[in-house]
Amino acid sequence: MSEWTWEYEGYDPAAERLRESLCTLGNGYFATRGAVPECRAGLVHYPATYAAGVYNRLQSTVAGRQVVNEDLVNLPNWLLLRFRFRSADESAGPWFSPDGGQPFDYRHTLDLRRATLTRTFRYRDAEAGVLGVQQIRLVHMADPHLATLRTVFTAEERSGQIEVESVLDGGVMNSNVHRYRSLNRHHLAHVRAGAVGADTTWLRCRTSASDVGIGMAARTVVIGPPPESSEVRLSRHRAVHRLLIPVAPGQPAVVEKIVALHTSRDLAINDPYGDAVDRVTTAGDFTALVNSHVAAWARLWRRADIQVPGEAGRVLRLHLFHVLQTLSPHTAELDVGVPARGLHGEAYRGHVFWDELFVLPFLNLHFPEVSRALLNYRHRRLPQACRAAGEVGRAGAMYPWQSGSDGREETQQLHLNPRSGRWLPDNSRLQHHVGSAIAYNVWQYCEATGDTEYLHTKGAEMLLQIARFWADTADFAPDIGRYRIRGVVGPDEYHDSYPDAARPGIDDNAYTNVTAAWVLSRALELVRRIPVWRRQEVLERIELDSGELPKWEDISRRLLVPFHHGVISQFDGYGDLADLDWDGYRARYDSIRRLDRILEAEGDTVNRYQASKQADVLMLGYLFSPAELRDLFRRLGYDVEDEIWRRTVDYYLKRTSHGSTLSSLVHAWVLARVSRAEAWTYCQEALEQDVADLQGGTTGEGIHLGAMAGSLDLVQRGLTGLETREDALRLDPVPLPALSEYGFSLRYRGHWGVGVRLRPGKLRIGVPGSEEAPIRVVLTDRAVTVAPGETCTLLLPED
Repeated sequence: MSEWTWEYEGYDPAAERLRESLCTLGNGYFATRGAVPECRAGLVHYPATYAAGVYNRLQSTVAGRQVVNEDLVNLPNWLLLRFRFRSADESAGPWFSPDGGQPFDYRHTLDLRRATLTRTFRYRDAEAGVLGVQQIRLVHMADPHLATLRTVFTAEERSGQIEVESVLDGGVMNSNVHRYRSLNRHHLAHVRAGAVGADTTWLRCRTSASDVGIGMAARTVVIGPPPESSEVRLSRHRAVHRLLIPVAPGQPAVVEKIVALHTSRDLAINDPYGDAVDRVTTAGDFTALVNSHVAAWARLWRRADIQVPGEAGRVLRLHLFHVLQTLSPHTAELDVGVPARGLHGEAYRGHVFWDELFVLPFLNLHFPEVSRALLNYRHRRLPQACRAAGEVGRAGAMYPWQSGSDGREETQQLHLNPRSGRWLPDNSRLQHHVGSAIAYNVWQYCEATGDTEYLHTKGAEMLLQIARFWADTADFAPDIGRYRIRGVVGPDEYHDSYPDAARPGIDDNAYTNVTAAWVLSRALELVRRIPVWRRQEVLERIELDSGELPKWEDISRRLLVPFHHGVISQFDGYGDLADLDWDGYRARYDSIRRLDRILEAEGDTVNRYQASKQADVLMLGYLFSPAELRDLFRRLGYDVEDEIWRRTVDYYLKRTSHGSTLSSLVHAWVLARVSRAEAWTYCQEALEQDVADLQGGTTGEGIHLGAMAGSLDLVQRGLTGLETREDALRLDPVPLPALSEYGFSLRYRGHWGVGVRLRPGKLRIGVPGSEEAPIRVVLTDRAVTVAPGETCTLLLPED
């Protein structure tokens, strides 16, 4: 395989779901899983198409309770195209399926540069002998409403006919995630099918509750020998275009299926069905679509490609490919957030969590217009977040842990432990630190882009309302002279209450409290920075009384951070929990990543133990540089020098099961900063999470977008120490022998194509000659100014 291709040889039903996720094709507007075209959804295959932001809410009965869940909707299947051979006497064989057709020379090739998926195979038909099949598909990046599939049939031994059915199938449901299968899964209603002319079929439907209109149209044509017959068969849920095509040795038959998709959420639209029909009938042929599609991807690669040698570089490029398929420049035109599992599957129901914390830092320096659109998704839901805070008696904005269409809390009330088969209370909605992540993203975006207009308007409204929530949530404890934040769940997620406690939540989660203090201090700084004429307007809009600010100042300096045994406590009382027999559990189970499920199935609870699912306290080292983290703790009145931080890192490394794909990413980042040899081990694990499906089957339910984008940012910011603050690019590279040479280009405050290249002992910065202003570059021991058209090579101090 080359650095731009991923190949899968042979047919392996057990690995089909994983390959389908990793071979998903998309353009930011919609995406289609890399399923085989001839099979409908079943135990092995799961063809599915998802449009960004198209959700629907359904009610189900779970454990005797009525629950409502909102899901990203599996749309009608446009990909379906099945075929079989007809002999000269017109006897028909079975429809081909890889599960029964025993294909050979079977191969899938995902071409990242061209963003195409090619499938080739041969199989032996009882009547026809050997038939060869080649299929190429794409989801168009230039026109986000188009997709196409081209199939070439080659008879190698005998003449006859290929019977082809090109189908639009509306009889689909959400069934990608096994543990959701006891829930209501039928989201599409009012399905109708029809045809226009001789070669175009259409399907229209609506989501049952959200009432999103969906229009899909397909134009299927034969290139080469004309079909001997062509007819359309319509049913309640399907539009079938049936073709009978002559084939003979040396005379391949080519079928091109071009598809258009629209929804009623689109801008400048009249009717999704009509617009889909118009778009597909005026679309170019397959060759023209490929050319414009490849050209659009070439522009994306120029803006975002990263140069890392070896296998690490191949995996990083695959990660970048899937990030761009989920969040492309087309996303800037949509009202959508960052779906944690991309547009690749139905895990987490397609919800938006805090994953933009790991995604936006990369996008800020390549596609800032996309970052801004993703922040706007949060701003449009600010009124809902303020209502949510008011409903629990708090001021400000309480953003939901899981968000979907309208910004209400979508976190389920119950979750299933597949090990025990029991439905259990879900308290993860208490992860209020999602608000701090949103505030952090606003600040980082504005620092990277210099977009003060956004910072002083929409960004200010979000950041100040989140600060107001933290100020109203923190309670003063006179006995210790500090403020406390009680009843929350931290990033760890394992600990959702104290052992045997009646109420959910834990107190004074260190990550939550430190980031809340950071939000409050940034909010105070922002109020000082906003021009006077605009400041009053912003404060009036959110009804902020300037008398609130002194309290914010006090809280930002006196929030409690618990410690035990000379390390930062994950939360108050963490050090009093029991130690876990880690060696014993590792000996008993193949994987203990989901230790919470193991313990619950044994009748125990992880709440009793010093055991973390993923980085929690150590997340602070992911968000903040060592110097900034020291300053944060000093502002809070704590002296956390390097030795304390190193002990803290060691302490939690021994107590983490890495039950999240984000965990190895954060640990790699943190360990690189404290000069640990183990950093590369975690880097490798971060790269392999989805490619090797390290979480044991979860990638087939959708890729982990935060981990993929975070691995890119690990190179872009983590290993370079890159920060964008105080009107400068600040770099503090860390030597990592296993990854000693790499490079990338970035966009910084209007400067396009700033080149950064690391080699052992050297850092090279290049500014394109087309730029007007120089860039200030700050290292730990010096500062330089790089003028447009210049390349500056800097010698780095030895480690």
